[in-house]
Amino acid sequence: MIKQESIRVPLSHSSASLHLRYIHTPGKHGPIVLCLHGAIENGKIFYTHSNKGLAPYLAEQGYRCFVLDLRGRGESDPAISKGHDYGQTESILEDVPTALDFISEQLGQRPEYWVAHSWGGVIMNSVFARFPSEIEYVRACAYFGSKRSLYNNHPEKLLKANIMWYWLAYYYTKKHGFLPAKKLRWGSDSETAKSHRQSAQWAKISPWVDSDDAFDYAKALDKVALPPTLHIAGVNDKALAQPIDIKMFMKESGIGIQELNIYGKKYGHKHNYGHIDMLTHPSAINDQFKDVLNWFDNYKGDG
Repeated sequence: MIKQESIRVPLSHSSASLHLRYIHTPGKHGPIVLCLHGAIENGKIFYTHSNKGLAPYLAEQGYRCFVLDLRGRGESDPAISKGHDYGQTESILEDVPTALDFISEQLGQRPEYWVAHSWGGVIMNSVFARFPSEIEYVRACAYFGSKRSLYNNHPEKLLKANIMWYWLAYYYTKKHGFLPAKKLRWGSDSETAKSHRQSAQWAKISPWVDSDDAFDYAKALDKVALPPTLHIAGVNDKALAQPIDIKMFMKESGIGIQELNIYGKKYGHKHNYGHIDMLTHPSAINDQFKDVLNWFDNYKGDG
């Protein structure tokens, strides 16, 4: 019987706290997985309260899954509003490391597998760049629709990126003091003005450099072998993570093992997956979820 628990993790030097959803099968002590959502999303992309989604699926196989809501998103407290001045730099330097330290303190070991959706993969690889010592703890990663810069020129990309993300989003952040993406029906959660600005800078074809302190992530990863990473693309993901976009992200993500799988009916899968339903469609359990499990099994190591 799968169990879900909500855990509050305080952030140092802040009144804010992070939310971790711990999804596991009591009595099973398999490997630990950390799941990270993307922009204008939260951890619910990985689970439902009725145990649907990737995290419950992995929990059924004995994995112990921690789904992180970044600061202000999901059930993290307080929710993003006007005046919140943190962004993706804080996600990389504070939020993810705080979650890793908490898991390590509670269970005696750090997560052995990292899973991300969309922009979460950029955040995770940025953490590896800033904290290369974390690499030794991680056996493998699986990234769903993760890209940094957008290279494709599909008409839907011109709408969602060029018009909405690079133009309209700035208008709304100026108007409200943050990006109310859920209210706008753009996504499941809000973004601070800073997190939107920083992600928009990187989504354009530009250097992978931090706007706060000029840290060069691509340079830091240039000769580094990251954990073996399975990249997942959907044939209907026309705007936000086409294979060309993912391949360019792979190219700047070190020299480790990386593989790209594309999911759609023409490849023998049950559904033509898009950017969101690659994690939420019922058929995913027999397509990409199964492949993620096999990928993790390939890198179990000796522990």
